[in-house]
Amino acid sequence: MLREIYEQPQALSHTLDLYLDEKGLKPEIGELLSKWVAPEGEILIAASGSSRHSGLYAEILLEDLCGLAVDVEYASEYCCRGVSDLRHPSVLVLSQSGETTDTLDSLSEARRQGLKTLAITNAVASTMAHQADVSMPLAAGVEKAIPATKSFTCQLAVLYILALYEGVQLGRLDSELLRLLIPELKAVPGLIDSHLDSWRAQTERLAHKYKDASTFLYLGRGIHYAIAREGALKLKEASYVHAEGYPVGELKHGPNALVSDRVPLVVIATVDRNQPASVFRYEKTVQLLEDMKAQGARVIALANAGDTRVAVLVTDLIAVPEASEYLLPILEVVPLQLFAYFMALEHGVDVDRPRNLSKAVVEK
Repeated sequence: MLREIYEQPQALSHTLDLYLDEKGLKPEIGELLSKWVAPEGEILIAASGSSRHSGLYAEILLEDLCGLAVDVEYASEYCCRGVSDLRHPSVLVLSQSGETTDTLDSLSEARRQGLKTLAITNAVASTMAHQADVSMPLAAGVEKAIPATKSFTCQLAVLYILALYEGVQLGRLDSELLRLLIPELKAVPGLIDSHLDSWRAQTERLAHKYKDASTFLYLGRGIHYAIAREGALKLKEASYVHAEGYPVGELKHGPNALVSDRVPLVVIATVDRNQPASVFRYEKTVQLLEDMKAQGARVIALANAGDTRVAVLVTDLIAVPEASEYLLPILEVVPLQLFAYFMALEHGVDVDRPRNLSKAVVEK
């Protein structure tokens, strides 16, 4: 798992090379995708586990950048609905292996209904990639550890690229904006690479400090809620420590009753100061952190490097390099992966072979 966390800069670079060239978006990819989205502009995403969290990220991304209407379904639920979708959406399935049974069944159900389908997998020769109308593979390389790391960040990158292509196709993104967005995306692997060692050292210390916690509550707002969910899942599957992911604003609607010295918070408090909506969400998160400090909660926060406002309100702070709102999640999830890894070591867990789990959920 640790090796694959460290392989993420290279995996991301290889994945970006599939869809971008020196001029920007490869035109042949745009042609491939041009007829995928239904005229009604509705998309249904079906996925499970970490891939569903990628889908939650894509929901915000495609709605904000492209103006599409997106629903995210658990693949295990969607494949059992048994009724035709009267909205006739395009269907996007996400799976690392491309062989996940529930997601394959969801793809089959979408095809039965005559819906247009797109598969994003890490296996170009997988059943899902072959059966979908359009395939957008990752180039993460073989991922052996059961907890998904490099495949997850590569999924986020491909979903971002999908949003760029659809934004152009729908007239929501012009060439001038793309000239700003694409270099930012290409810079992400280097940003991760330059912070891996410091994140590793810091999360190792934090895992030792918080090893006696019984439960963690991970909080994120907007597109960062998907990363809160993913961080909590990583902790559960890697270290056997219970964790749940919630929207920041939902903490006081019940879960705050759990917060104690044994139940710390992990709060994503990053911000893109060039986006007013991101600043608004950040201010609301800072307000909650102020309340949590007064309450005496133990808080680990992910915040922008140099953010002194957050630093004085929390117990520990993990610095994340500044980036645009929709690229911050790719950076945020990496220290959360490392924290889960070191928590597993603190609890004596064989992180590459967690009990009761398999790399791909395939029914025989």
